[in-house]
Amino acid sequence: MHIEPGIVHGAKMALAYGTAAGAAGLTLRAAWRLVAAEGLAALALRSTIAAVAVLAFFQLLPHTQAGISEVHFIFGTSLLLILGAAPAAIGLAAGLLVQGLAFAPADLAMYAVNVTTLLLPLFAMAELARRSIPAGRAYVDLGYLDVLKLSAAYQGGVVAWVAFWAFYGQGLGAGVPAGVASFALGYWIVLAVEPLVDLALLALAKALSGRLSRPLVAPRLLQAA
Repeated sequence: MHIEPGIVHGAKMALAYGTAAGAAGLTLRAAWRLVAAEGLAALALRSTIAAVAVLAFFQLLPHTQAGISEVHFIFGTSLLLILGAAPAAIGLAAGLLVQGLAFAPADLAMYAVNVTTLLLPLFAMAELARRSIPAGRAYVDLGYLDVLKLSAAYQGGVVAWVAFWAFYGQGLGAGVPAGVASFALGYWIVLAVEPLVDLALLALAKALSGRLSRPLVAPRLLQAA
């Protein structure tokens, strides 16, 4: 999901700054709601957990170049279900920023592009979860199809945004369609693996439910809304 430097450039970056600002606005709104409901400590703790996890996902887990971007395991669904939308969004943005500062400075030029690609699908997935998961059901009780649906929405959103940035920045020439197709095919591996990991983490959370509580995890993880 890392768009390479130069794919979007010049005046076209104005759109990326706008979409990143929109993602920041959604993050601030979600963070405000969490603080109002649970306090600042809950937001800070879960956001820190998310940021450390995201940095580990990006740096330690296998990833590969595929077409016009890189295929990464992101586990956005697990971050959302376990920690909540605001901590997940802050963690993704912070983890991406720290990775750029510490390990890949060249990627910082594309930070607005890449943070849009990660965050807007996250909030779309959060809305899907709100609409499709019954209020009387805790997240630890979700089944495979529930998790697969959420993961497919998130990963599909990531692929769609990567494709958009590639076509927006480079047009239809220079092998862009083939590069987008290669990237999309590469993400089938992620879609096959991540829901299984999501389910395993939810099962672990259920087994440890007596030891997990606010502010460590989102309330909806262990109890109905």
